Order: sequence, then C-alpha cells, then structure tokens
Amino acid sequence: MPTLQRIARVEQVLSRRQPDLRVVIDHVTIAHNASAVLRTCDAAGILYVDLIAPNPEAIQFNRAISTRADKWLEIAIYKTPEECLKPLKERGFQIIATHLGSDSISFREVDYRPPTVLLFGSEAEGVTPEALLWADKKIKIPMLGMVQSLNLSVSVGIILYEALRQREASGYFQERKLSPEEYERLRRKWLRLNEQSEVKD
Repeated sequence: MPTLQRIARVEQVLSRRQPDLRVVIDHVTIAHNASAVLRTCDAAGILYVDLIAPNPEAIQFNRAISTRADKWLEIAIYKTPEECLKPLKERGFQIIATHLGSDSISFREVDYRPPTVLLFGSEAEGVTPEALLWADKKIKIPMLGMVQSLNLSVSVGIILYEALRQREASGYFQERKLSPEEYERLRRKWLRLNEQSEVKD
C-alpha cells in the first residue's frame, strides 16, 4: 500500500497538472530525444503529450533517460498531423509551432494562458509543412551563437517554463484544473503504478 506521504505527493502533483497545456512532437525519430522530452514535460507539470510518428512501432522510450516519466504522462501516438491536431483545434486550442522562419516571433511574445498546444519538430527537420498548416502562431527562441538550433528537450523546457511563469502569475496553480472525474481516475492509476513499482523493487 502507498504510504500517506506518497499519497499526498501524488495528490499534490496531480493538483498542479495543466491539462490545457499540451506538447505535441511532430515526426520524432530519435528515441533518445523523445525520452528526454518526456522527462522535461513531467517536470514542468504537463499531463498530455502527443507524438506524430508515421512508424509508431519504431518508438521505444529509453527509461534511463526519461527516468520513467512516461508513467506519469498521458501519451498518445498519431500517424498524421491532421489526426492529432484537428481535434485539438476544434476543441479551441491555439496551436503554437516552433519554426525558424521570417514570420516567427519570439516565444516570449505569446500568451500561453488560453488552452495551448506547443508543437515541436525533430531536431533535424523541424516541424513538417503539413503540421505547420495547423499553427496559429510560429515562434522561435532567440539564439546568439553560430549554431542556430538547440537540443529538442532544451527547447521544450525553455518554452514550457515561460508558459508556466505566465500561468503561475495569473494564479493557475491555486485551483486544480483537472475535472473531478479525471483527477480521481489519474489518482487511482498513479497510486496503482506506485504500488506496482514497489512490488518490483
């Protein structure tokens, strides 16, 4: 059975999860990068992570890198950008894509308080043209060096923590954002995962 301290920890973390701030990774091909992103998302209070991958069977998370953060995330895999992004757009999410283009603005100029999807691409190719069609805004991280790119998980972390800074300043963490039904479902799931982990250990 989980200890009282563990139960309190699960309830505290769940109460701060931001279900209307989602991360989508477009055409991730390197499992190392995907695993590092999961670790960053969990640390930043993200609950939902979607992967767009034409060959989903090729994705194998590295638990040594993710530190098993995938256990605490709701992960879905889609084969096409439309399959992933269209339903979110219809639900009222703004889609903010990272993109090194002339029409991109600084990531600090975006309001991340409304329901938001943060769309990232692979380190090699960036967000695909098919996925960019769904973007409401395109953003970039200013860089001062010769190399105009960052590690994927670093980029995710920089932008996520700007979003969380805005939300914290607006009091988003003072009240639980999960519905009572979703909170209870995840609470039971997380405590069960914790119990299974203790048995294995």
